[in-house]
Amino acid sequence: MNKQSVDHVFLDYDQARLDLNYNQSAWAPNAGEIIAWYRSASLAAHERLQCRNLAYGNGPLERIDLFAARDVNAPLVVYVHGGAWRSLNRMDSAFAAEAFVAAGVNFAVLDFASIPDARLPDMVGQVQRGIGWLARNGGEFGYDVGRLVVVGHSSGAHLVAAALSAATDNQIAPGTVSGAVCASGAYDLEGAMLSARGAYLQLSSAEVDKFSPVRHVERIGCPMIVACGDGETDEYRRHAKALHAGLIEAGKASQFILAGGQNHFEFSRTLADQDGILFRAGLDLAFNGIC
Repeated sequence: MNKQSVDHVFLDYDQARLDLNYNQSAWAPNAGEIIAWYRSASLAAHERLQCRNLAYGNGPLERIDLFAARDVNAPLVVYVHGGAWRSLNRMDSAFAAEAFVAAGVNFAVLDFASIPDARLPDMVGQVQRGIGWLARNGGEFGYDVGRLVVVGHSSGAHLVAAALSAATDNQIAPGTVSGAVCASGAYDLEGAMLSARGAYLQLSSAEVDKFSPVRHVERIGCPMIVACGDGETDEYRRHAKALHAGLIEAGKASQFILAGGQNHFEFSRTLADQDGILFRAGLDLAFNGIC
C-alpha cells in the first residue's frame, strides 16, 4: 500500500484536511461576529414581537417559540437551528422571525437538547416530535397545517433532512410537511464521524446509516430546496450537491441553490433578509408549495 492511500482517511482527504472541512469557523473569519448577531437579533425579535412559548414534550428543552402572523390560517415556517449538534438554542434562533411575520407567515423556533445532554438520534427524534406536535395543533394556534414548511441551517439542516427520512418511532407521517429548506448541512455522517467531530458524535455504524439522509431519500415526501454558499467547505458543498442529486434520481422535487459570495455563517443571515436567498426560498414554499 502506498503512502498516499495510507494518508487518505476519507475520499481524498488526509486527517488534517478532513478535520478542517468540518470546522466551518476556520473558513469564515466573521463567524464569531455572526454567531453573536444570532443572539442579539433574536432578542430584538422577542422584544418587538409577541411570542408564545409552547411545550411539545416533557423535556426542559422540548420547547417551541411561536411568533404569530396577523392573519388567521397563514402558513407556518418552522426553524431548526444549527450549532454542530452541541450549541445554540431557541434564544439564538429567532433572528428571522420579524421578516417572516412581516410577510404574513407564522414563524416557529423548534428547540431540542444538544450533545452532551442528548445524542444525535435523540435530537432527530425530538425534531420529529416537535414537527408532529405543530402539525396536530394548528387549529388551536391559528396557522395552516397544510402549509407547514421546515427550514434548517448547518446541523439543523441535517436534523431536518434526517427527521424527514429516518425510520424511527417518531417518524413524520407523509403529508405532514409541505416543503423543506436545508441550508449548509451534512447529509452523510460517515465523513463527520471520521473527522474530529466523531469524538463527540460517537455513533455506531448502524446509526451513521440510519441518520444519513442522503442514503434514504426515497422516504422524503415533500419538495426540498437544498442550498449552500460558495464559500462553504469542500465537504459541505459536496453534501448539498449529493443530496440534491439523490433526490432528483429518486424522482423527488428538489432545487439546488449555490449562493455566490456567502460563507457558512453569512448564508444563514439571508433567512432574515426579505431580499435574501433563504428567505425567498422559504416564502415560496410556504405560499406556493413549489421549489
